[in-house]
Amino acid sequence: MLKQPPLTHDRRQFLRLATVGAGALMLTGALPAALAHASPAPKAANNLNPQQALARLMEGNGRYAEGVTKRHEFMSEREALEGGQNPFVAVLSCADSRITPEYAFDTGLGDLFAVRVAGNFVTDDGLASLEYAVAVLRTPLIMVLGHDSCGALAAGVKATKDNATFPGKIQGLADAFKPSVRKVLKAPGDLLANAIAQNVSDTVARLKAESALLADALATGKLHIVGGIYRLHSGRVELIG
Repeated sequence: MLKQPPLTHDRRQFLRLATVGAGALMLTGALPAALAHASPAPKAANNLNPQQALARLMEGNGRYAEGVTKRHEFMSEREALEGGQNPFVAVLSCADSRITPEYAFDTGLGDLFAVRVAGNFVTDDGLASLEYAVAVLRTPLIMVLGHDSCGALAAGVKATKDNATFPGKIQGLADAFKPSVRKVLKAPGDLLANAIAQNVSDTVARLKAESALLADALATGKLHIVGGIYRLHSGRVELIG
């Protein structure tokens, strides 16, 4: 399970980034120069509130599923983004090669801040990345994105139900899903599908509960965190509570 690191002096400084402008922090010396460079907002269309960001994200998924995606001008986007970024969504998704969030939501460069790990669960580094997106880049939306037939969750099901063991670090990955799998062992329906959905819901809950920085952004209405399941056949993302 992910544990919040102790609130050291450096971490307390980082937690304050969510509520203080990057420019002001740079002047006071509280914001490291390397982080200050992340503050420019080169894409005006990405300055959205959480509700607008979710609507735009799902509209993009609709275009992707229907095969009518936009033409993205990557050359001009590269030039505009050279000095900074302001993505309107951060997506914590599985590392599975069949799911590419940038494609699935029909986004261009600088639109989607991607954190990927097998099984789309929270690691310390993943949480730090999402905190950075919210605190420094002012990203208004986080989506936890699971998918059908997830191999990582299948390993978690086998480890939980059959005491299966796996080589190398894969065992630790499988063990990370056991709490979610146990919650649905006796639930009706397909066990793997239920475990995939439960893992997404549990990850959303953990993001809300285990990060003081994200909790502050949620409380002030600057952030929304949602879960979704990507359907491999249709390409559509279904939101889940």
